[in-house]
Amino acid sequence: MAAALNLSGPPDSDSSSVGDQSVSSRIGNRSLRVAEKERKKLEAVDPFVSALKYFSDVEAGTPVVGNDEFENNLVLVERVAFSKGLSPEAISIMLEFAMSLRMGTSPCVRVLKCLIPASVVPQEAVVRACVWLCVGKIPTSTQVLFIKWVLTVFDMIDAKDQLRAIYGFIFSFVTDENLCPFICHLLYLLTRKESVRVFRVRKLLELQSKLGRQPFLLHLLSLYKVFCPELVTLSIPSRMRSGFRNHNSPWKSALIAVQKRNNSQFASSTSLPFTIKDKPSSRKRKNCHLQLPALHSAVNKQGQSSSSQKLVPLVQLRSFAELLENMHRIELPAQMGSLLGSSLALQYLDCVQDESALLRLNFWLGCALHEEFLFCGDGGASQNSEEALLFLSKLLSTQHFLQEGFSSTEAFLYKFLCVWDGSLLRPEILGLLSNIPVVPSTQIKQILFEPLMQLFFTSSVFFKCGLIECLNDMLLKWLTWHSVYALEDDLDISLNSHTSINMTLSGFKDSVMELILFVGRLASVGLQLEGCHSLFLNFVLDFYETVCDTFLKYGLPLVVMPPAGVFYPALFATDPVSVDRLAYIMYRYKVNLVSAKSEEKITEAFHISRQTFREFNHYSVVMVNCLWNSKMFSPGMGVELGEELLLKSNVPQHWRSFDLIHHPAFMSYAVSFYQKCWPRRKDMDLNSIKHSKPWSWYLEYLYSQGYDGLKHIVPAQ
Repeated sequence: MAAALNLSGPPDSDSSSVGDQSVSSRIGNRSLRVAEKERKKLEAVDPFVSALKYFSDVEAGTPVVGNDEFENNLVLVERVAFSKGLSPEAISIMLEFAMSLRMGTSPCVRVLKCLIPASVVPQEAVVRACVWLCVGKIPTSTQVLFIKWVLTVFDMIDAKDQLRAIYGFIFSFVTDENLCPFICHLLYLLTRKESVRVFRVRKLLELQSKLGRQPFLLHLLSLYKVFCPELVTLSIPSRMRSGFRNHNSPWKSALIAVQKRNNSQFASSTSLPFTIKDKPSSRKRKNCHLQLPALHSAVNKQGQSSSSQKLVPLVQLRSFAELLENMHRIELPAQMGSLLGSSLALQYLDCVQDESALLRLNFWLGCALHEEFLFCGDGGASQNSEEALLFLSKLLSTQHFLQEGFSSTEAFLYKFLCVWDGSLLRPEILGLLSNIPVVPSTQIKQILFEPLMQLFFTSSVFFKCGLIECLNDMLLKWLTWHSVYALEDDLDISLNSHTSINMTLSGFKDSVMELILFVGRLASVGLQLEGCHSLFLNFVLDFYETVCDTFLKYGLPLVVMPPAGVFYPALFATDPVSVDRLAYIMYRYKVNLVSAKSEEKITEAFHISRQTFREFNHYSVVMVNCLWNSKMFSPGMGVELGEELLLKSNVPQHWRSFDLIHHPAFMSYAVSFYQKCWPRRKDMDLNSIKHSKPWSWYLEYLYSQGYDGLKHIVPAQ
């Protein structure tokens, strides 16, 4: 019985399995028929799907002329592309159709111009299109257009690992003179340390010898030098103009429109430095570049390669502790401008000092500033003053956080000063100007002093005050950089940890000297133009409070005295604060000169000009004789008037007119002191304060009012 049961089992199981297979086969066929029916229904309902199917299935050699079906389908694709943008699948189909030249070269350009992504661009489609370049049938102008498109949508490509895998294939096109500028730009975006090879450096140097020192070649070589300095021995200029032009691509305005409609978070950092912010339709300017892009990962999360899985996107970090744990595994965002809006990103830049990240950020920032403030012809930042204010404020706070400026900002400012009216975004522009590194003395007059001088003499007193404050901050930063980065042998100083600006100590002293003398000339003329305005005079004295301590406080063997056009207006000022500050400044000059004199005896290389000592001695004698000894207008005082003129003035005892009792700044204090000492006297004789005891009491009275600077010039005893 058991055997019979065992023998009868298998046939039953076979029949049941055959039945199951037939049932599943019927179900599968039914599902295929349903899917096919749904597809046909969708094609019937959505003509755009039919148009994509046409371009996907069209055979090679199909004529274009007189082909109404082709024209109607392409018009439909263009309409969808410019209104909503194309999906990744549509981008793949249309790009494959264009680059394969199945219908010749004539429709290729038209198709490329309508490739407006709605979200992302598939990396596989770009790679396949790059492969079609080697066929040799595509015209050079069409190849250039394709590379421009790739540069425009570079940050919308969902991943970059396969593109970097064909880095060598892309590099082979640098020998084409027409493609070279655009290929260098694409290589600049794709380059990693492992991409730098000796033969590639040699090829770029050969091209440079053939084409000259082209900016696009220099920028790519500068990036190679950052990764492998031992391979690139070429001297790269520290200040280069933008190497990659911000081309007016045919997709720019269409991308802006699609982003605004779809509220897309993607944008191209090459042609669209900022994402688009919705504004009222009354704005005249169509392109807005003043909103920082959002922080996004550069790699598609769903399609990461094995190498990219080891990286940690910066956008995923939430605390400084997480940043420290993953400091050497950080994946930078696709749009470098987003670093300005992230405190953790700034911490990363400050700690790691990634040269490649700074190069990319400087390139992005340079394009944004030039396009918005210099190259725009329809108002630019003046039409978007609120957005420009927020952007420049964010840039300024970033530079304050990093405690140094960006080279791209410096290059922009030198150009912008020549067209600036002095009022547009004045606090922000002056704040950025104060952060520029030391300028060589041979260049500082042309690129900095001449435009500032024109603005200074044609502006209000408030601009003059702001400019003097800006130059004071600039001098403070220069002196601080010197005190921090000066080498022990005092021969060379590195003024910026992220740039290659190195100069000798004598060169640095020359630059600082030029800046101090320039401010002295501005201050002298400005005080005359503004009638010795008290506010302006206080900003000038702020500057010389910095200058008087250059030796002791910042270790720079340089002492520069203020010009007579600053000293005498401060000495004869009508407010006591200015006179007191001048007394303190002269005291600090004395301390610095005494210390410098003792140092000069020890070190032969150290030397302060004798003219400086003579100027200080002269100013000290004038100040003491004026405020203390009551010997004003005496011969050799610097301010001399003829005896006849003094007699005609009918001023009694004119030699006492500017002592601490009769000085216009302290007359009210002398009257108040006299009334407190001799309240019952009817006739006021201020000269009685000059007696020994009242004089010492009067000086103590002035010191009690907070005028401590006078202590060092006029002692109480």
